[in-house]
Amino acid sequence: MAEASMRRVAVLGGSRIPFCRSHTAYAELSNLDMLTAALGGLVDRFALHGTHIDEVVGGAVVTHAKDWNLAREAVIGSALAPTTPAITMMQACGTSLAGALGIAAKIATGQIESGISLGSDTTSDAPVVFQRRFAQRLVRLSRARSLGQRAAAFKGFTPAELAPQPPSTSEPRTGLSMGEHCELMAKEWGITREAQDLLAFESHKKAAAAYDEGFMDDLVVPCAGVFRDNNIREDISLEKMAELKPAFDRSGSGTITAANSSPLTDGAATVLLASEEWAQKRGIPVQAYLSLGRTSAVDFVQGEGLLMAQTVAVSDLLKQTGLALQDFDYYEIHEAFAAQVLATLKAWESEEYCRRRLGRSQALGSIDRAKLNVKGSSIAFGHPFAATGARILAVLAKLLHSEGGQRGLISICTAGGMGVAAILEGVGTQA
Repeated sequence: MAEASMRRVAVLGGSRIPFCRSHTAYAELSNLDMLTAALGGLVDRFALHGTHIDEVVGGAVVTHAKDWNLAREAVIGSALAPTTPAITMMQACGTSLAGALGIAAKIATGQIESGISLGSDTTSDAPVVFQRRFAQRLVRLSRARSLGQRAAAFKGFTPAELAPQPPSTSEPRTGLSMGEHCELMAKEWGITREAQDLLAFESHKKAAAAYDEGFMDDLVVPCAGVFRDNNIREDISLEKMAELKPAFDRSGSGTITAANSSPLTDGAATVLLASEEWAQKRGIPVQAYLSLGRTSAVDFVQGEGLLMAQTVAVSDLLKQTGLALQDFDYYEIHEAFAAQVLATLKAWESEEYCRRRLGRSQALGSIDRAKLNVKGSSIAFGHPFAATGARILAVLAKLLHSEGGQRGLISICTAGGMGVAAILEGVGTQA
């Protein structure tokens, strides 16, 4: 379809449940429980009871076999019309933003009129499996047709094979956890412990203020008796943060701690997108327009920073639009770790990096830090992997709507050395 015939994609708003540290308030809830609750909040907010939505897209990163068809099951468990189709997908921490971009492309080209992107994750209800050797025995047992074959399936069995095997946070290709990878990035870019702690401190203060001023009132719905993200620390102190020991590198040179990292988190989030015509028919005001998105990947196996792909995604977006990095009223950079955010900012400021890696003639430059994550981000709110993109998208859309901004930038790093970025424009920006 020709560019002239492309339609604007409206972001109408989002709804999520409070995010909670793992093994706390949602310890007994599943991905489906949380996702259905968040979707129910969206249905209530926009009076979508009995409404057919053209497409629901989303999923979870940490899943059980029982999470099969997760997005569709959440739809069936909601008050949406049961005719609403759903797609379950996963792109690590970028899942619900990537889902939104896919929906947006279909709306823009006229394939659909409405869509919901969503994501959920729980590390409290993480799948625990048997050792592979024991699992193979069970397969052989299922194939056995005689008593002798059944006995042979357990030949050499030892009780050690029954030891549970919890999910790993390590990258399969390197054996290093995301935190260990980020420590390498912190050292490469010279990110200090003090700078990391300060960014985390500010994230908590901004998030607490966002609740206190009522910004979160229509974005968060209660779940399991919880009304507010339980990771936010209003009384956080830089002095106490400085006392914590490094979490990943204990050699004496580590700088990443539990305080300047996003915690393991349970939660779910949703966001509603539509054509302008669909929104107008239902009397739902447009908060912002999702104008463009980009995904990228880096070769972290060969030494690139695992969480640096977002630098590439953003650079590609800017090349495509002709915008400068400074042409935004708000920047939403996902805080997997404070060190990762600071490394990203340093990379954009580095002429050498921008020439070598981004193919640019000069550095992208610095941003106004007063415009960065102005309502807090993942270090404070928490980071249920697949839900983070929808959370950020809903926050930025509301910011542009309520504050009258023209343009906002989203940047999310993900496991597997990938990044997802997007541009939102205010209602008065596009013609």
